[in-house]
Amino acid sequence: MKKYSFKNDYSEGCHPAILQALAASNMDQQPGYGDDRYSREAIELIRRQMQFPAGDIHLVSGGTQANLTVIGAMLRPHESVIAANTGHINVHETGAIEATGHKVEVIRSGDGKLYPAQIKAFLGTVDAVHMTKPRMVYISNSTEVGTFYTKGELQALHECCKAHQLWLFMDGARMGSGLCAAGSDLTLPDVARCTDVFYIGGTKNGALFGEAIVICNPLLQEDFKFHLKQRGALLAKGRALGVQFQALFTNDLYFELARYANGLAAVLTAALKEAGYAMLTESTTNQVFPVLPNTIMEQLLQAFEFYPWQKIDDQNTAIRLVTSWATPESAVQAFIEKLKTVTPQ
Repeated sequence: MKKYSFKNDYSEGCHPAILQALAASNMDQQPGYGDDRYSREAIELIRRQMQFPAGDIHLVSGGTQANLTVIGAMLRPHESVIAANTGHINVHETGAIEATGHKVEVIRSGDGKLYPAQIKAFLGTVDAVHMTKPRMVYISNSTEVGTFYTKGELQALHECCKAHQLWLFMDGARMGSGLCAAGSDLTLPDVARCTDVFYIGGTKNGALFGEAIVICNPLLQEDFKFHLKQRGALLAKGRALGVQFQALFTNDLYFELARYANGLAAVLTAALKEAGYAMLTESTTNQVFPVLPNTIMEQLLQAFEFYPWQKIDDQNTAIRLVTSWATPESAVQAFIEKLKTVTPQ
């Protein structure tokens, strides 16, 4: 019997509404490279949703491509980007940013987030001319460990960045989950006002593939499309991205899918805590990080797939469980029932 996978939130294809939209538009001839009507309409829907008509929006295929293109375009050769040690550009992108010639300056973070005091402390260690010049702060919402930024935290970070001439770039691969998390007061319009550039992730929230890069700062908008083309990010069949984002931002489907994934993660969290297990981080997004005895983890791995995330000590490991728009409630209940039967050995 095939194991159900809680490894990630992109194991399935795409939400049926997107598949239907792709099929319905399939034979409609459209211009290439994002000039099609579906992309134009999707961009207008996103602008209205974020209440930011001046936003310059570009649809690309994936998150690493978005990070690589944005950072490569917006930093000069001697400039670097600051990120949390857990940040995706530091951990899971095969040195893509360094391959552009830009150093990733790492700040250790216990909760996956960055704060003004950390930025200021790091800047105090920089030796002008002899070290790379920090010019950008990279953050994720939700973060790689399931936490999220509040409106006040993002505003404070934005003010800090402005005061120190740093661009603020938000990785939104799981933007929907972060904005819809229990306790979050941050909205998409807030993100547009408090960052220089960000992107809205579709791949991990119901799309077949795709991310929407939003350049908020007009100083960074000029010629960005040249960078997309140069890095292979400007798709000839850009319509495939436009159709998907048009579907996601019609009738709030994007946020509906995120709320569903978060809700199932909350059910898992409650069951794990009731069973007496601690959490690596307190997450109300769609990623859950319980700390389990290794013997319990091994028994659960016999029935489900998930990532052993971080070794705590010789006897305990934090695992990662991820729910998605496609996770059936029955899979969550099956995990909870299995959890009740496992015992330390």
